[in-house]
Amino acid sequence: MKTLITHATIINEGRRFTGSVLLRDEVIEAVYGADDALPEADRVVDATGLWLVPGVIDDQVHFRDPGLTHKGDIRTESRAAVAGGVTSVMDMPNTKPPATTLELLEAKYRLGAEKSLANYSFLLGATNDNLAELKRVDARRVAGVKLFMGSSTGNMLVDDERALAAIFAEAPCLIAAHCEDEATIRRNTNRYLALQVDDLPMYYHPLIRSAEACYRSSAKAVEMAGRYGARLHVFHLSTGREMSLFDPGKPLADKRITAEVCVHHLWFSDEDYARLGSRIKCNPAIKTAADRQALRQAVAEGRIDVVATDHAPHLPAEKEGGALRAASGMPLVQHSLVAMLQLAAQGVFTVEQVVERMCHAPAVLYRIVRRGYIRPGYYADLALVNPHSPWTVSRDNILYKCGWSPFEGATFDAAVQATWVNGRLVYDRGAFDESARGMRLEFNLE
Repeated sequence: MKTLITHATIINEGRRFTGSVLLRDEVIEAVYGADDALPEADRVVDATGLWLVPGVIDDQVHFRDPGLTHKGDIRTESRAAVAGGVTSVMDMPNTKPPATTLELLEAKYRLGAEKSLANYSFLLGATNDNLAELKRVDARRVAGVKLFMGSSTGNMLVDDERALAAIFAEAPCLIAAHCEDEATIRRNTNRYLALQVDDLPMYYHPLIRSAEACYRSSAKAVEMAGRYGARLHVFHLSTGREMSLFDPGKPLADKRITAEVCVHHLWFSDEDYARLGSRIKCNPAIKTAADRQALRQAVAEGRIDVVATDHAPHLPAEKEGGALRAASGMPLVQHSLVAMLQLAAQGVFTVEQVVERMCHAPAVLYRIVRRGYIRPGYYADLALVNPHSPWTVSRDNILYKCGWSPFEGATFDAAVQATWVNGRLVYDRGAFDESARGMRLEFNLE
C-alpha cells in the first residue's frame, strides 16, 4: 500500500519547506521537494496549505490500565492521543497493581498490543526493594525505570537512601524521576494545617508542594546521577530555580542528565487556581507566572529537552475538594500539540522548536528506533495539521474517558486533521480506524 501526501508544508529537523512524502506500508519511502516529479500511489492526500510534522512522542502518560480503568484505559486514551497528533506514548507504572516486576510490566505490554491505537512503551517502577528486578530490564525493549523521589498518585515513594544509591549505581537503563522532597512537603502540610484543620483551599497546593521541595529533590537527583554516572531524565520540572541544574550547551545525544517540562506548566500559572481550582491540581504543582516564564525560556534555549503531558485522567468526582483532598492530575494528550502551537502563534516558541521538543527530542533522548523524524526508512508516524482552523474545546469534542479538560472554553487556531501511525491512517477529521494497533517501541543501546 502506497500513500502519497502532496504539497504539504513539512516542518522537520529545524526546516520548513513545501514537499511531498511517500509512504509504503509502515515506513516513509521518500521525501520530495516542491519541484520534484511525484510517483503514483494507491492513495493521494492533498495537503496544500497544511503542516506535516512527525508524530508527537509523549514520554509521560498515565493511561490507567490496569486497575484504574473507570477513569481511563489504553484504548480510550490512545484514541484521544492520536486525535491530538500523538503517535507514541510511554506509560507510567503507578497502576493497580503497580508495574514493579517484569512479569507485571509484560502484562501491561500485552494490554498495549491488544488496545493501543498509538505506539507504546511502559516504564518499570522502582521501589525500596526491587533492585533485582530493575537490573533485569532489557533496555532494548523497555523505555526506562520510573523513580518517585516524592510521593504522588499511587504512593510509590522510594525514600530509603541505600536503595536510591543502588538504583542510581546499578540501573541498566535510563532513570526517569519525579522529584519533590517529601520532608519539605510534610513540613509545609503541617504548617498550613495549623492554620485550618480541615481541607485547605486550592491556592495552598503550590505552597505545600513548594518550589523549595522541587529544587531540593531535583538537585539531589542530579547530584546522585553525576556521582554514579547514571542516565537521568527529570520529569515535569515546574520552577525557574531548577533550570540552573541543567546544561543548554551540549547536544542532546551527548547528555547524561536531561530535563522535561509539561504543557500545563507552560500554559497555566498559580493565578489560574482562582478560576480553575482543582482542575489544574497536579504534582508537582503549577507555580508562579515567573516560574512559567523561566520554563518557557528554558524550552526555547534548549535547557529543557522535552515537552510532554503527564496525562493523568480522573473522574470529576475525584477532583472535588481542596489542596489536600482533590486528586492530582489532568487529561492532556488530545490537546498538547495544539496548545503548544498556540503558544508558538503567540511568539513564545517557534513551530520548529515545538517539533524539536515534542517529536525529535524524545526519540533522541530515549534512543527510539526509527521514529521521531520525517526521514526515508523511518516509521511513518505523522500528523497533518491545519494551522488556520480555529476550534473551541467543549464537552462535545473531548475524547478522554473522564469527559473533561482543563482547556474547556479555550480556542486553538490549529487543528490536527489526520494522523498516521506506522503508515496507517488512524485518525482522519474526526473518524478513527478502530482496528488499528500501534507497535511496541524499541530502543538502541549505542
